[in-house]
Amino acid sequence: MVDEATKKTLSSIPLLKTKAGPRDKELWPVRLKEEYQALIKVSNCCKCFTLLTDAASYVQQSKENDNDWFRLESNKDGTKWFGKCWHIHELLRYEFEIEFDIPVTYPTTAPEIAIPELDGKTAKMYRGGKICLSDHFKPLWARNVPKFGIAHAMALGLGPWLAVEIPDLIQKGIVVHKDKQTEES
Repeated sequence: MVDEATKKTLSSIPLLKTKAGPRDKELWPVRLKEEYQALIKVSNCCKCFTLLTDAASYVQQSKENDNDWFRLESNKDGTKWFGKCWHIHELLRYEFEIEFDIPVTYPTTAPEIAIPELDGKTAKMYRGGKICLSDHFKPLWARNVPKFGIAHAMALGLGPWLAVEIPDLIQKGIVVHKDKQTEES
């Protein structure tokens, strides 16, 4: 059963149509265009996203609306993605590098989002800093192939993971704000 908050988030993200992965030379560019369009659309209409592209107006609009919590860009082929995400806790911004590769079996297989600097700091993470999405997000992804894409992985995967894990890691003293690290040095 999907809760109301998830339904609301999901309704703001366009569903994708093309079932193609990086090995499909003809349809992958079509799918990639849909991915970018979904990320851009979401950056304009929900409190989640900003995508680094040549479309500076989208980035500017998200900043003005205070709607962004990550920056994301890809290599030329759209197979490797990287950027930053952040979580605000007690008015302090905690920023982390993120990265993921598009699996060869995409979109049947969801991307595994990694936060390398948190590797080994929580049980809800796999080797290499890949966040654990198997209990909640991956079943939802499997039911929605090929309609889900990168925007869905960020909003319904990474976002909730950050909301649960980062405050816990801060409370345990495992994650320390960069200003507090500087003071202690």
